[in-house]
Amino acid sequence: MAYLLIPLDEAIVFPTVTATLPIDVGDEDRIFLLPRRDGEFARVGVVAEVIERGRSRRGGPVATVLGLHRGLAGAAVAGEDGDSLRIDVQEFHDGRPDDEHTHELTREYRAVVEEILELRGDDGSIAAFLRSVEEPGALADTAGLSPEFNAEQKLRLLDALDVTARLEIAVELQRERLAELQVRSRIRDDVESGAQKQQREYFLRRQMDSIRKELGEDEESVVGEYRAKIAE
Repeated sequence: MAYLLIPLDEAIVFPTVTATLPIDVGDEDRIFLLPRRDGEFARVGVVAEVIERGRSRRGGPVATVLGLHRGLAGAAVAGEDGDSLRIDVQEFHDGRPDDEHTHELTREYRAVVEEILELRGDDGSIAAFLRSVEEPGALADTAGLSPEFNAEQKLRLLDALDVTARLEIAVELQRERLAELQVRSRIRDDVESGAQKQQREYFLRRQMDSIRKELGEDEESVVGEYRAKIAE
């Protein structure tokens, strides 16, 4: 199938994701979103449905699209207007592997992300969304929604056409993220613990000073008293 090619130099759109982009889709109902970095096109893109088209406040074209499924980029030819490109796309629809390894990866992914959400203090909305995703391929793609992952990591996830391989990548990325958050949490706890200790010591010293003043003593008189006792 041939689609209008829409290069994406910044955004990366995954299947099931709705995004509003500064792109000109013309009269097309479906387009092919293909990431591009440093002038080089990625191997895998996303076939997307055009939901709405319009103009930005500055007058430029914008379109709201919904990612449908992955596609492997093929040969491209110039469009009739001479400016656009149409590209042959080999479309890929996620299957639903039913083997134990995939089920284990699915359980592990959910568990790791739940730990991450707990550390971040999620109000429950993201966890509820995660529980609503049943398809293993779509579940792995939720890692692509995380702002903590860079473009290279997201492209690696997008490039994985095999669902089980994609889950393995998603679990690996989330494990690394969890480990980083755990280290930050320990450092923060150590800093807070140290600060609390300093505060306790400070208040104890102030209390000792207050007691000495109440007794009509100062530090020098106490030292002198002990020296006299030692001399005796």
